[in-house]
Amino acid sequence: MTIDEKRGQIKLSFGMIFSIILIIIFLIFAFYGIKMILNFQKEANIGKFVNDLQNDVNKMWQNSGSQIKTYILPKNIEEVCFNEDSKIYFKPFGTGGEFDYMEIKHLDVKEPFCIKNNGKIKIRIKRDEDVLVTIEESE
Repeated sequence: MTIDEKRGQIKLSFGMIFSIILIIIFLIFAFYGIKMILNFQKEANIGKFVNDLQNDVNKMWQNSGSQIKTYILPKNIEEVCFNEDSKIYFKPFGTGGEFDYMEIKHLDVKEPFCIKNNGKIKIRIKRDEDVLVTIEESE
């Protein structure tokens, strides 16, 4: 084997190593991109839940009566909680992203409570003679 043949083999192996490194980098960025899209989808679902809940409370605040609504949430949220100053938060803490501790206007929460999430939650929204709307878990 001559020296020129050995150089060709070395150049080929460096080219293959470089190609493998590029493939690995591409795969890392692809998985990162997919993860970011899935996280964005979860946060969009949480935002839709908060927005839909606020809209339903607003509608009931203008009327009176009672209705049961079903909302869809990501399964990484174990519970949706409401506290006395009408703020909503999610357990485990931080799973709501930027929507943790959002205030729901026109809502009266007499004592804090949480609703377990299994992908969907049902909430009874009602307003009797009170000025504000109340909510409770519905089965």
